[in-house]
Amino acid sequence: MAMMAVALATFFATIGPIDIAAIFAALTSTSTVAHRRSMAIRGVLIGGGILLVFALAGEMLLSSFGISLPALRVAGGILLLLISIDMVFVRSSGGTSTTDEEAQEAMNKPDISVVPIATPLIAGPGAMGAAILLMANAEGDLARQAAVIGALIIILLLTLVLLLLSTKIQKLLGVTGMHVITRVFGVLLCALAVQFIFDGIADSGLLK
Repeated sequence: MAMMAVALATFFATIGPIDIAAIFAALTSTSTVAHRRSMAIRGVLIGGGILLVFALAGEMLLSSFGISLPALRVAGGILLLLISIDMVFVRSSGGTSTTDEEAQEAMNKPDISVVPIATPLIAGPGAMGAAILLMANAEGDLARQAAVIGALIIILLLTLVLLLLSTKIQKLLGVTGMHVITRVFGVLLCALAVQFIFDGIADSGLLK
């Protein structure tokens, strides 16, 4: 249960379903309902597929490069810490949102399901790193690994629902409401990131 809660909070913060919904609403304001639904479903499926691949095979890939689990925890913690700081101060970050160039390119595309929805919004550096890190922390425990995958699927389903209702949610919460939610989860992610760093340093043997 604890692992599920940690994974849910981490994926919610790094994927940012509410932020994605706001961007989706802005980029698809002139699209038909059917086209919006099609892009939302395709974007979540592709982005989710990418994250599942990183969750299931990311640690093995890193191991092939000689990257240890403690190093992964410290590096992942630092990445999540930088993202969480941007979330607390509500600043755009390439880790969880599009860059100016990506946003400009998306404005001129009839189909935004792959770029920027699937990547980098859903499957961005922060979410990929979180998927690898959470699965690495659950190494050898199938129940905890299943909790991480389950949490990822739940957040992806939530993202899909928010995309389909993006226009209504944007009107309901407004800019202030979305910023408040972003800040709250930014603080939670900041604490988790620091814990990952502490665990990585403790397991590295540097303090012995």
